[in-house]
Amino acid sequence: MSRPSARLAAILGTALIVLAGCGLSTNTAVPFTVTPGSITPVPGLRGVSMTVGSKDFTEQILVGYMTELALSAAGADVHDLTNIQGSSNARLALKTGDIDISWEYTGTGWINYLGNTQPIPDEQGQYDAVRDQDLKENGIVWLPYSKLNNTYAFGTTQAYADQHNLKTNTDMVNFLKQNPDQGVFCVETEFASRQDGLPGAEKTYGFAPKEVKTFGTGAIYAGIANGTCNFGEIFTTDGRIAGLNLAVLGDDKKFFPQYNIAPTLREDTYKAHPEIAGVMAPIAKALSNDEMIELGKKVDVDGDDPANVARDWMIKQGFIGPDTR
Repeated sequence: MSRPSARLAAILGTALIVLAGCGLSTNTAVPFTVTPGSITPVPGLRGVSMTVGSKDFTEQILVGYMTELALSAAGADVHDLTNIQGSSNARLALKTGDIDISWEYTGTGWINYLGNTQPIPDEQGQYDAVRDQDLKENGIVWLPYSKLNNTYAFGTTQAYADQHNLKTNTDMVNFLKQNPDQGVFCVETEFASRQDGLPGAEKTYGFAPKEVKTFGTGAIYAGIANGTCNFGEIFTTDGRIAGLNLAVLGDDKKFFPQYNIAPTLREDTYKAHPEIAGVMAPIAKALSNDEMIELGKKVDVDGDDPANVARDWMIKQGFIGPDTR
């Protein structure tokens, strides 16, 4: 039995369980009593067993919990299988039926799962393409996508951006032409060599860094904040943007792939329970980069429990009623 299957077997038959913690930390079961808000019981979902999955980083765990709460409010019998290590394992769990629904990124689907090499610059166009190909080839349904777009970007401190009037990558390049000594970049090792990373960005925008330093993802954010580098590779929805007062430079030439997030499920699940689309639609609509940055900050910077952060957001949005634990 695969690891996801073994974990699923261990939790089947329980009521809604939300696992606290994220990444590689130890999870602790935290029960929530979910009452309806704007998401109300759906007759077609009453008592239907639904297992929710996610990958093993904060944003994914948060949207996984949101999904569990939403489906529970709609009347489903929800089981938790969030925090699956790695995109390939999470995708396999969906395809094999260990999980029934998870959120995925259009760029990941198009490039990593479907094997395409050329991203589509337009958000809607990228979504349409991955939706159609994944359904045809793999029987995976992509529900309507969110404007939340967790793609790559170059970041700097807000103070540095304000000082030099930097809002876009073109602003950065023009500034570096006049101040080449300022072109110190912190990036991940993989980003430094990928064609959809630094080399491609250099070619598209026409610049060459003075120095490139390679670090792990977390160290990059700290490196920007403490002045180790003036610019760095960041993800556009990361909570550390707010926590460290960083600025995201706009990708005005639309070089980086689009990574809009959308709920995905197998075609058989969707055909059996099409009501899921209506339950998930308001969540996808409410999510945005700014919303996720603030939610991620609560977890990754302030140290709050992601289960509580997701629950509080769902209550604030009116999707579910107050917790009555």
